[in-house]
Amino acid sequence: MPRAGLTPQRVTDTAAQLVDREGLQALALARLAGEMGVAPPSLYKHVGGLEDLVGRVASLAVDMLAQALAASVMGKSEASALRALGEAYRRFAHDHPGLYPLTQHHAGALAASAQRTVEIVIAALEGYQIPSERLIDAVRMTRAALHGFVDIEIAGGFARPEPVEESFTALLEMLDAGLRRLGRE
Repeated sequence: MPRAGLTPQRVTDTAAQLVDREGLQALALARLAGEMGVAPPSLYKHVGGLEDLVGRVASLAVDMLAQALAASVMGKSEASALRALGEAYRRFAHDHPGLYPLTQHHAGALAASAQRTVEIVIAALEGYQIPSERLIDAVRMTRAALHGFVDIEIAGGFARPEPVEESFTALLEMLDAGLRRLGRE
């Protein structure tokens, strides 16, 4: 009989908190069971092992990112939507340093969740009036720019003393100019 209060969602949420605090390398079923006050075999009644649990945590991370992005761009278009999208993306990565990498490396297993994120980016870029045959280029360009910047920033790759915020603003301005150009073609 499953322990009262132990559900797949609670196991996933607790695992996500652990990953966010200490990174994916800290996630082990024995460690998670200890944090939840149960024996490790109890977890197998709710998740199908470590690989299944990592997939669930990754799906949760992608859903959280999609929610943050959707909320940020609501009612905005063009440069204001792009700026809001970029800031929400960057904030998510900083607020969830353990979960953010999972939004990038488990896309194959998370097709539906990842597609929702793509649809949000497409909606945010709608005001640029990019032709449909170039829209995927615009989405990839936006994702690559945001992820590249955030990934380098979080890894400490911008070690110079100049403020990183100014560089991020410049990136968004350059991305805006490129998207406007795609829309005019």
